Amino acid sequence: MTYEEQAAIQLQFWQHKMQKKPSLGDRIAKGLQDKINDIIPEKIHAAITVAIEKMVKGVLFGAQHTTSSPKIEISFQMTEVSVKNRIAFYQKTASIEGAVTGAGGFLMGLADFPILIALKLKLLFEIAALYGYDVDDYKERLYILYIFQLAFSSQQKRNEVYKIVADWEAYSVALPEYVEHFNWLTFQQEYRDYIDLAKMAQLLPVIGAAVGAIVNYKLVAQLGDTAMNCYRMRLQRKQLKN
Repeated sequence: MTYEEQAAIQLQFWQHKMQKKPSLGDRIAKGLQDKINDIIPEKIHAAITVAIEKMVKGVLFGAQHTTSSPKIEISFQMTEVSVKNRIAFYQKTASIEGAVTGAGGFLMGLADFPILIALKLKLLFEIAALYGYDVDDYKERLYILYIFQLAFSSQQKRNEVYKIVADWEAYSVALPEYVEHFNWLTFQQEYRDYIDLAKMAQLLPVIGAAVGAIVNYKLVAQLGDTAMNCYRMRLQRKQLKN
C-alpha cells in the first residue's frame, strides 16, 4: 500500500468522525456549558469576544510576515513528513510553555491562553505553506480560522463547520470581503468552552505544570491532525476535478 493510499484511508476515518452525530454525553456537556454562558453577563461575553478577536487578528495578520512562501515538495509523502516535523516541534514548544506557565501560579496560568493561541495559529500558517497554499490570500487566512474552529468545537458545531471546510472552494466564493464579518462571538465561545475543563486544572498549584505540559501537547497534536486532514481533503477534491 502506497503512502497516498494510507493517507486516503486515514482521511476517510477522520471524515466519518467529523460527521458523527453528537452523543448523549456531548449534548449534556454542551447544554451545561450553554447554561453557564447564559448566566455570564453579556458585557463580559462582549469583552472576551473583543479581546480574542484582537488577539487572533494580531497573530493572523502578523504571522503572514514571518511565514515562508508556499512550498511544493517533490512528493506528497515528503510534504507530510515536513508537516509532521513542524507539528512535533510546536507540540514540544507548547508543552514547555504550558509547564512553565502552569508552574507560575494563577496569573502565569492565565497568560498561557493567548500564548497558546499564537503558537497554534503560527503552526497553521506553516502547515498551509507546506501544502502549497498562499497565506497572503485573505481567504486562506479565513480557512485557517475554520480549521482552528473545527479542531476546538463541540460535536454539534463541528458538524456545521465541517460542511464549510469540506466544500471550501464553493463556500469561499461567497465569503465576505472583510474579516470583520467573521463570527467572532461563536469562535471564542466554542474555543473557550472546549478547552475550559482541561485548562482550568493548569491554574491549580502543584499539578499545574504537569497539566499544562500534557494538555498543550495534546491540543497541538489535535490541531495538527485536523489541519492535515483538511488539506488532504482539499488536495483530493482538486485531483478529482482535474
